[in-house]
Amino acid sequence: MKVLRGVHSGMLNKQIAFDLGIAEATVKAHMTALMRKLNVRNRTQVAIAAQALSLHA
Repeated sequence: MKVLRGVHSGMLNKQIAFDLGIAEATVKAHMTALMRKLNVRNRTQVAIAAQALSLHA
């Protein structure tokens, strides 16, 4: 969820990694998992899906 919030905020993987104190490769792995779970193909679609989720939460 923290990675999803970072993407929604427009942060780069490097920035998300720094904020969370994890490796950039770990953020990339989480992004891959998010894309699979949300059934989307790119970072922009992840951000759009995050926006949709925040509206319904």
